[in-house]
Amino acid sequence: MNRAGNTIFITGGSSGIGRALAHRWHDWGNKVIVAGRRRDALEETVEGRPGMMFYELNVDDSDAITRVTRRLIAEHPDLNILVNCAGISGAEDPTTARNLSRAEKMVETNFLGPVRMIDALVDHLKSRPAAAIVVVSSGTGFVPYPAAPTYSASKAALHSYTVSLRALLRDDLQVIEIIPPQVATDLMEGLKESPYSVPLEKFADDVLALLVAQPSADEIIVDEVTPFRFAERDGKVREIVNAMVANG
Repeated sequence: MNRAGNTIFITGGSSGIGRALAHRWHDWGNKVIVAGRRRDALEETVEGRPGMMFYELNVDDSDAITRVTRRLIAEHPDLNILVNCAGISGAEDPTTARNLSRAEKMVETNFLGPVRMIDALVDHLKSRPAAAIVVVSSGTGFVPYPAAPTYSASKAALHSYTVSLRALLRDDLQVIEIIPPQVATDLMEGLKESPYSVPLEKFADDVLALLVAQPSADEIIVDEVTPFRFAERDGKVREIVNAMVANG
């Protein structure tokens, strides 16, 4: 992925990791377009940033994806980077019967959302120079967080899908997986206050530094997520899971 000169479309770009990355890419001279569900958050994201644009989009809505991506290609034919960052989470207790609507929503947003976005834009991206698809997964896709099992499973599915996609598109464009650790965002209650959360600004800085240092990398792995990414290889999955349960 090139450092500058790109036209980048970021779902989930109105808050958290998506917004932090959007601002950094924009600072580097890229044309950046963010998408999200809340117009007020989108307006706040682009405020004071000439040339940064937004589209209102709910990635759970396949018809909306079709409409927005058609408009996106027509208005920005130079689009060459798709960043799938939209995601939701939430604590769950799967040990008792419960309403599954929230779990179903997580699968819809975190897994089917990126799949639909990629499907809508992949043909266009294959026609563009220096094109890339970026997927923001999670360290919990490698070692699940027991208090958020559906979120973890949706990210594991997204990782698996990304590996397949990379193999199939190897001659056409780059497929990059950014793997966050626990980051201080509003994704779940308490993350901003948790001593185990990586500060958002540090995480975004580290991601951009790795993208520059490793422009052809398949995965962007910051130091804090390394134990999760390689836990299975190192025989540490059970140890890390038990530690997460003990730490709440």
